[in-house]
Amino acid sequence: MKNILITNDDGVYSTGLKAAYDSVYDLGDVTVVAPSSQKSGVGRGISIFEPLRVSLANVNGFKAYAVDGTPTDSVIIGIFSIMKKNPELVLSGFNVGENISTDTVTTSGTIGAALEAASYGIPALAASIQVIDEGDKFDDHRTYNYDYNTGIKIVNRIAKNVLAKGLPKGVDLLNINIPRHATMDTEIEITRLARKIFLTGVEERHDPRGRPYYWINGEIIRDAEEGTDVRAVMKKGHISVTPLSLDSTSRIDFGEIEKLL
Repeated sequence: MKNILITNDDGVYSTGLKAAYDSVYDLGDVTVVAPSSQKSGVGRGISIFEPLRVSLANVNGFKAYAVDGTPTDSVIIGIFSIMKKNPELVLSGFNVGENISTDTVTTSGTIGAALEAASYGIPALAASIQVIDEGDKFDDHRTYNYDYNTGIKIVNRIAKNVLAKGLPKGVDLLNINIPRHATMDTEIEITRLARKIFLTGVEERHDPRGRPYYWINGEIIRDAEEGTDVRAVMKKGHISVTPLSLDSTSRIDFGEIEKLL
């Protein structure tokens, strides 16, 4: 029987984690290890200056291990301390909020967890669902109301094929994004990463003593070049699947760099 590890960055009680479980529970022996609380935006952060504690939680009818750390911590604890072996697949998600463009690939805890799994040679999937109200990304995801049915079926199909065939050479993980109103008839588009999805801004405010503090914010970009994940999800309403690699080395003539040295 295939061994599957599930994690996320929205926390062990998120409804998206239950959807991830429903996506693959019939494909093998499933272990769920996820952060004990919301850990969005931590990327592939790892806890190396403090110990980690793990507690057992009964979440929506299935057993899960809650780690008081990051999504990457959860993958490490899951593989090396709970499963004590490499699973055949790691599924990270469902994240409440789309994870598209280079902005999110480098900051998303959902993708960070998948990257950690991929670093051990484990095929990994990161799955996210689009939100219409940006505030939904910051609400309590224990009661988040969303119809995950299409996402569950899509991820089940992809996971089944990856377990049977593996990922293509040069691909370490698949980043899957499901538009808000997707159905099983929605087109699936193989995409590349758009450059950005946020027009980053900083809002300065002042506390009662007149001292400044800052909120990092930003407008959402809702369109990009053809073939990108941002255009597929935000403009066309397509399901986006982006193949990602751990190797971020630029594919250029190294002689161009020698000129700079």
